[in-house]
Amino acid sequence: MKRALLAALLSATAFTASAHHGWSEYDAKQPRQLTGTIEESGYQQPHGFVRLKTADKTWLVVLAPPGRMENRGLAKDKLAVGNEVTVYGYPSRSKPGELRAERITVGDKVTELR
Repeated sequence: MKRALLAALLSATAFTASAHHGWSEYDAKQPRQLTGTIEESGYQQPHGFVRLKTADKTWLVVLAPPGRMENRGLAKDKLAVGNEVTVYGYPSRSKPGELRAERITVGDKVTELR
């Protein structure tokens, strides 16, 4: 009985993790570096985000989960509306204006997100 329960839990966890991450939707062959001003931010599960106003458009930038950002020194207050940031990441193949960030620079602090 315990083995069946453990197998079910592991299977559900694996399915949830694979269903949530569609990283193949982002084009790693087309890296972009964007600099702009944060118009909106979220520091919630499953991933944080910022809406980044650049010179030519506003991007939805997908960040890491809050726990990872916190562990790497990127506190919620660093993603305040009005802050200027630079992100490096990969554009979505299917959602124009969306980018998955690999790193973010706020002030002089670079945070690796992946």
